[in-house]
Amino acid sequence: MTTEPGLRDRKKAETRSALSAAAVSLGRKLGFDGVTAEAIAAHVGVSTRTFHNYFSSKEEAALFHLQQAAFEWVDLLENRPADENFWDSVRYLLLEVVTAPERELAETIETARFIEETPSLLAKKLAFDKSLSDEFRRVVAERTGLDARRDLFPTLAQASVGAAVSAALAYVAEDPEHRSARAVVEHALQQLEQGFNTPLPGPSPSV
Repeated sequence: MTTEPGLRDRKKAETRSALSAAAVSLGRKLGFDGVTAEAIAAHVGVSTRTFHNYFSSKEEAALFHLQQAAFEWVDLLENRPADENFWDSVRYLLLEVVTAPERELAETIETARFIEETPSLLAKKLAFDKSLSDEFRRVVAERTGLDARRDLFPTLAQASVGAAVSAALAYVAEDPEHRSARAVVEHALQQLEQGFNTPLPGPSPSV
């Protein structure tokens, strides 16, 4: 009996995701230098050969979840309705997708923090950040009818939105029990809309 392609693809995606999660979780527990491909594979219950069918290295595995989420967000922005205002598209992406409760944003934040504290991962993340920034600028340019290389706006939008989200999530991480990621990101976007001539107080703590 032939396995349905859709089911096979889902199983592959689940295995890839599990290996990535194991690389991060073992890295936090043991220190990333102490993690091996063999240990990651054993943690998931697959062979080392299977691990290497999915990832060329433990670094690639550890970065996968974060990279997948980031490029998924860019794809979602690209596929918003063509006649939708660019800023409305950004607000939708950040408030209805990125900070949605089911997205396990706290886990993504912790993964990003772990990566930034691990030198061997940080170097690879910086290279990934460059490719992500380029892709975001391309999407901004397409949606606004501009040229990503000639016009400033795509680069300015990418840098501004990225900085606002990074600042908001760092702010949330300082007191996650009383600070809502969605509310803080929304506040950060409001501040961008207002401009820095009008500093906004808050946001108020969540209950």
